[in-house]
Amino acid sequence: MTESVSDFAPGLTRFPLTELPTPVRRMSALEARLGGPSLWIKSDDRSGPLYGGNKPRKLEYLIGRALERGRAGVLTTGGTGTHHGLATTIAARQAGLRSVLVLLPQPVTDHVLEAMQLMHAYGAEMHLAESVTGVATRGLSLIAGGMLRGEPLELIPTGGTNALGAIGFVRAGMELAEQVRAGELPEPDIIFTALGTGGTAAGLVAGLRIAGLRSRVVSVLVTDLLAPTGRRLAKLAAATVRRLRRSGQAVPPLALAREDFQISREYLGDGYGVPTVAGERAARAAHELEGIELEPTYTAKTFAAFIDAARRGHPGESLLFWNTFNSIDPHGGIERLSAPSELPAAFHRFWSEPVQRQTC
Repeated sequence: MTESVSDFAPGLTRFPLTELPTPVRRMSALEARLGGPSLWIKSDDRSGPLYGGNKPRKLEYLIGRALERGRAGVLTTGGTGTHHGLATTIAARQAGLRSVLVLLPQPVTDHVLEAMQLMHAYGAEMHLAESVTGVATRGLSLIAGGMLRGEPLELIPTGGTNALGAIGFVRAGMELAEQVRAGELPEPDIIFTALGTGGTAAGLVAGLRIAGLRSRVVSVLVTDLLAPTGRRLAKLAAATVRRLRRSGQAVPPLALAREDFQISREYLGDGYGVPTVAGERAARAAHELEGIELEPTYTAKTFAAFIDAARRGHPGESLLFWNTFNSIDPHGGIERLSAPSELPAAFHRFWSEPVQRQTC
């Protein structure tokens, strides 16, 4: 199936970052181990040639708007190990835009340390704040400074989550429906995806309903920082549908309520970015049985929920894991990884803090 981009949201400027559709496949080895439902994966980990996962789907429209408005760069926020910040930096560089990041400390892991080095190597201007309020204050100051210098910055929300960014996942839900109708997989009874800022879940549920699929989406909460609620997700989905209609996309009547957004809160553990034993075990099973690489912050916790649901499920059911992790090696786009000493001085302390590692 080849999607006609020109037929989707024709009134929106889209900067191409993806190669779609992403494939689906059956996880036969895991299915044989667990028994019960048929198990499937949507491999969004290779959604784009330079960076995969769920971020490029959103950033296509957000970067497109920055270019349309003539911005000199983009500013976004996240934790010090933010995948969204790295993806935004890579996308901005591809579009010829400056990238400014305001980051909040999160638990230090090897993955987080490398993410900071990668963001710097790709050219991000990095700033550190010590609280959510500090992030907002510093971000507004940087945007004001850019305006005064005649170098305006486009604000991209954390996680790329707003009505425009979520359109990327409306399109993703419609893409999955076409794969179901083409016979590539059965209509999933339940789809599992990570829940951070909520744009993926809000857009996906809206896209599935627009396309006529009845699949239930279970969003596995991975953050304790301004965690989304079902009510917020429903409001975001409604705003996304309205934005789609303004773009010229034909959308059937759609009524979504907070009950349409099922949130699983049992897999968060001690907080955002903190590895869990269940997540590590799930990641090891994914790797050993299916050759799937996951990371501890988002996808390992989500896969733990997926495995538990599979154990409780019944033959005849179909479960789908939506892999939002990036499996494209980001080192391929840089000459070398920045040394810790090359990062701004405020970030040097993270290399002297204890590194959290999973223990099983």
